[in-house]
This record gives sequence, structure tokens and C-alpha cells, in this order.
Amino acid sequence: MSNPTVPPDTDTGTGTDTGTRRRVVAASFIGNFVEWFDYAAYGYLAATISTVFFPATDRTTALLATFSVFALSFLVRPLGGFVWGHIGDRVGRRSALSLSIVIMSVATFCIALLPSYEAVGLLAPLLLLAVRIVQGFSASGEYAGASAFLVEYAPEGRRGLYASVVPASTATGLLLGSLLAALLTELLSAEQMHSWGWRLPFLLAAPLGLIGRYIRLRLEDTPAFRALEGEHEVTRTPAKEMLRDNRRPLLLAMGATVLNAVAFYMLLSYMPTYLSQELGVDATASFLATTVALTVYIAFVFCTGLASDRFGRKKLLIGASVLFALGTVPAFLLLDGAGLLTVIAVQVLLGGMLALNDGTLPSFLAEQFPTRVRYSGFAISFNLANALFGGTAAFVGTLLISWTGSPLAPAWYLAAAALVSLGAVLAARETARQPLREG
Repeated sequence: MSNPTVPPDTDTGTGTDTGTRRRVVAASFIGNFVEWFDYAAYGYLAATISTVFFPATDRTTALLATFSVFALSFLVRPLGGFVWGHIGDRVGRRSALSLSIVIMSVATFCIALLPSYEAVGLLAPLLLLAVRIVQGFSASGEYAGASAFLVEYAPEGRRGLYASVVPASTATGLLLGSLLAALLTELLSAEQMHSWGWRLPFLLAAPLGLIGRYIRLRLEDTPAFRALEGEHEVTRTPAKEMLRDNRRPLLLAMGATVLNAVAFYMLLSYMPTYLSQELGVDATASFLATTVALTVYIAFVFCTGLASDRFGRKKLLIGASVLFALGTVPAFLLLDGAGLLTVIAVQVLLGGMLALNDGTLPSFLAEQFPTRVRYSGFAISFNLANALFGGTAAFVGTLLISWTGSPLAPAWYLAAAALVSLGAVLAARETARQPLREG
């Protein structure tokens, strides 16, 4: 018999109706979409951007300079993790997410307006770096905040599925970036791309960001955070409390994130550049292969989130780490000299392996920390790992190839990252069927 005091469309675990949950999913989706659409545009157009913002040198040096700006923008992310974590745990999840999307949208739009090296010399890469740092600061609060938001709104037994919306939305941003890059590359000449074509994707950030902020401002904060407010239990110093009482979960969460940090940016952002610049694959074909892989990845991510609710977080994360440790180098071997169908098949395989990790990781990380410091714990661990290993993935991959002369160097690096995450996940506790930590 149903509970007469609860509306039929209300979840008894969170007291949230289905309409509100749909808006929560939409708000989380569009925010991450905007954040990572920018990263996609930068990564997929790296070869063109390197010629716009840096002096004419050899191809490898220009690419390294472009990817170093990408990496340097990640250095501010740990600081951003502390700042956004403080806002999210002290003021509220909604406030942090509504502000971060505005900052990111404005900064992304500004990239489209930056002058070239040809016009202003060294000021061009300095301006690019400044804007990328602002973007990195903003992005440091988005992934963690959206994951915490969804986990705290999710119905009983569906935290993994709801949290998988976050990686799915980031991949959708990458997918649109891939499609636009492929379209622009196909329709425009090299001169047109260099002059103005590369700017077009960044101009889309402003309207998308305004839509995301509008949706977020129409939501209440999560039931878990509102309960803390009602009991006057909101911490005044979330970072201090988190570092004092949750050091082990913080270290394990950071270790578990290493595979995601390296694999996500190497496979979904750097791969088109790797295929075209290092293996000589046609640029349009490399974008097409990445587009197919991203589409499969998005579908797999939701399946993985659902599976993690049924079988547990650790089993799926361990499986992903083992697959990457054993399968990355053979997969990269198949890419060298491969035809289009083989390239697509290998990228789909790698994308499926990544989805096994990424669909599970957001709920796993959010469940490691109590509600009082959940935003801070997630944001700091996730952003530290991404600052050290994610933002540098494209740079390290290009540098290792330059040093060793082997196109397999990035594969060995990715396999090593998988072993680090495997150790961290093995040492962590299972959280899938446990209630969210409150203390």
C-alpha cells in the first residue's frame, strides 16, 4: 500500500518529485556540457591554435607550446577546488554551480576575441594563458559540484545512474566540439581556419552559459544540504574539517582519479591530434573516429552507472583499471598504419573501457565524503589529480614521443596511470549500497 502522505511522483528517500529531479539532471547536464565543450574545441583545434598564438617554429614545438598552455590552466584547479568546495559546502551547491557556469562562459567567449601572435606578438599567448587560467578555475567547481548535486538528489539505489549524467554531459560537449571541428576542417580552407574559423566554437559559450544559469537558479539546493542548514550543522571551515577528518578518503579518491585524469584527456581530447599529427591519419578521418567513439562512450557511461548500482563501485573500477593496464599498448599498436575502420574499432574499444571507469567514478568519489564536506572532498581530490595528470596528458604524450621517438609512449603512460588507480580502488571501501555519509 502506498504512503498517503507522499505524492505518487515523489521519492520517499529525498522527498523530491520527479519534475524537480528532471530539472536537476538538465541543470547538471548543460553546465558540464558548456564547460567541456570549450576543452574539446581547444584540444581538437590545437594544431590550428598553435599557429595562431605562437611564433612560426617546427610543428612539435608549436604543439608543445599549445598543450603547455592547456596544462598550465590546470595548475589553478586545486586552488579552485578549495574555493568552490568552500562555497558549495558553506553557502550551498546551487550557488557554487550557478556562479561557476557564468565565469566559464564569459572566459570561453573571450577566447574568440583574442588577437593573434601575428597582430600583438608575445601578448597573444599571454592573453590566451590568462583566459585559460580563468577557465581552469571555473571548471574546478563544475564536475565535483554537479556530481554532489545529483548524488544528493538521486532516488534510493540510483546514485550511480544519476551521477553518470556528469561524464555523459562532458562527453556530449566533447562530441559537439568534435563535430564542429570536423565540419570546419572540411568546409574551410587552411587560411580561413587560421584567420577566423577556429573562433566560431568559442562564440557559442555565451548563450549556452546563460541557459544553464537560468535553469540552475530555478532549483532549490539539495535535500541533504538543506537538512544540514535546518539543523545548523553547516561547517564554517569545510577544507579544514575535510583535511583533519578525511585524509585517507582524500588520498584514495585522488589515486582513484588518476586513470580518469589521464585517459579522459588523452583518449577524448588529445587523440585526434595524435592520430593526425603523429600517425599521419587524415584529419577528417581522425575526427570521425573520435565522434563515433564518443557516441558509444556516452551510451556506455549510462549503462556503467546503472551497473555500479547493482554490482558495486569497486568491481567496475577494478575491471576498468585492469583492462587499461593490459590492453592499452596492444590497442595503440593496432592504430599504427591502420585503416579508418580499424581506427574507429580501436577508439570504440578504448572508449568503452573508459566508460567503465567514468560512469562509476562520480558516485564513488561523492560517496567517500560526508555531506558536510562532500563538495570540498570531491573537488580537491579530483582537481589535484587532474592538475597533475589530466591537464598534462596531451603535453606529456607529445613530449614522450619527442624524447623516445616511439608513438607507443603515451600508451605506456596510460597503462601506468591505470596501475595507480587500481591500487587506490583496492584500498577503498565499497559504498554503493550504503547510505550517504552524514558525519
